[in-house]
Amino acid sequence: MLGAVFNRFVEKSPIAVMVRGTLKRVLGADQLDAWFARTAQKPYTRTVLFSTVYDMLSQVVFRIQPSVRAAYRDQDDTVGASLISVYNKLNGVETHTAAELVRYSATALQPLITQLAGQRAPWLPGYRVKMLDGNGIEASEHRLTVLREVQAGALPGKALVVYEPTYGVVSDVFPCEDGHAQERSMLGQVLETVQARDLWIQDRNFWTCAFLGGMETRGAGFMTRQREGLPFTELTSWRARGRIETGHVAEQWVEVRDAQGQIPMLRRMQVTRAQATRDGDRVRYLLTHLPLYKASATRVARLYRTRWTLETVFQHLEAYFHSAINTLGYPKAALFGFCLALVAYNMLAVVLAALRSVHGPDPIDQDLSLYDVAHEIAQTYQGMMMAIPEEEWRLFSCMAPAEFVATLQMLARQVRLSAYRKSSRGPKKPRLKRDGAAKTPHGSTAKLLRAQHTRVMAR
Repeated sequence: MLGAVFNRFVEKSPIAVMVRGTLKRVLGADQLDAWFARTAQKPYTRTVLFSTVYDMLSQVVFRIQPSVRAAYRDQDDTVGASLISVYNKLNGVETHTAAELVRYSATALQPLITQLAGQRAPWLPGYRVKMLDGNGIEASEHRLTVLREVQAGALPGKALVVYEPTYGVVSDVFPCEDGHAQERSMLGQVLETVQARDLWIQDRNFWTCAFLGGMETRGAGFMTRQREGLPFTELTSWRARGRIETGHVAEQWVEVRDAQGQIPMLRRMQVTRAQATRDGDRVRYLLTHLPLYKASATRVARLYRTRWTLETVFQHLEAYFHSAINTLGYPKAALFGFCLALVAYNMLAVVLAALRSVHGPDPIDQDLSLYDVAHEIAQTYQGMMMAIPEEEWRLFSCMAPAEFVATLQMLARQVRLSAYRKSSRGPKKPRLKRDGAAKTPHGSTAKLLRAQHTRVMAR
């Protein structure tokens, strides 16, 4: 079906072929440039196409190239512009555009995962589970003039990320250029996207009555850990509700108030662990307004335990992709790089969905090493692109949806899962206590740039 030119790569690295074929079908150069013209609030392509910048930065994100400069030098004869022009394009990509690219990838890939029958079983029937958490981009190098005399680490931004575990994709992101911004200040943007029958699972840092009350008004459910010092009134006494894997669960009804409003009649769960966590916690309190007939107290406790899934996504982004390119000091460029890492993760979700549809969910979700998968893509991709001309990949764009799904499943059958099996590890060792040294301070790059701009304008 793919032709003789693909045979060797199909045999030796079918996963790399799957990634490249999906990228070509969903995020080809022509599609990207057309999408950019529709989406960007200030589209600007005088010297460098958006697809060109995307391609170069994607090679850095996939660890195919070590830096933007290296990616540029590898194809400077086809870029048609200077390296400075490329950096200027990167530094000018709006955070709105970067976030919309993540949403676009999720919208395009979720139906494909459904056609592959590679999605996970719903965690709570009748609800679309979404997980919300924040991620700060690590400090960048002090390459900008405004940063050279600053001792603190330069934080180029942060983002709130929405992950949908059923599909295994990041469906939304809310980037912020101010690396010191309070995450709660971004919740208004998140609330605008909440829909009926959503179930949001989030950490205690995102507790406000305005945010959670807004979810209730929109017909969505929420599940959150109780933050310390939250004012509430007990309406009933504790009642034992059973046991889960980590301990006993009890439940009561409460009424919660804070400075931003009131949420009457919430269910409050107490999870008493048989063993303390590494931080010494033995008891956790959870809050939800889901009715009892939708989710029992033990089911709520088990569902909240899965919140680590999103934290694992961040670990994967850091370990397997170059999600924080510390040579990109300008906030817009750094956030664009982070969003491209989220797009790469979504592409990987299609590969995993194809593997699930062929090999079953357990071998993929429990035994597959994503490190080995990402490593193979990085090692094989560049050589594959040199061996197979660009025009040969166009057939992925021309396939009918059913044919493309069948092709992905054919490639998935070629994958030897034994080559990607996780290595077993021993039990975790207790966390060592460290001396209480003062933390290294950090500074917000966006604030420093605004201050510099103000000083220049005042002259």
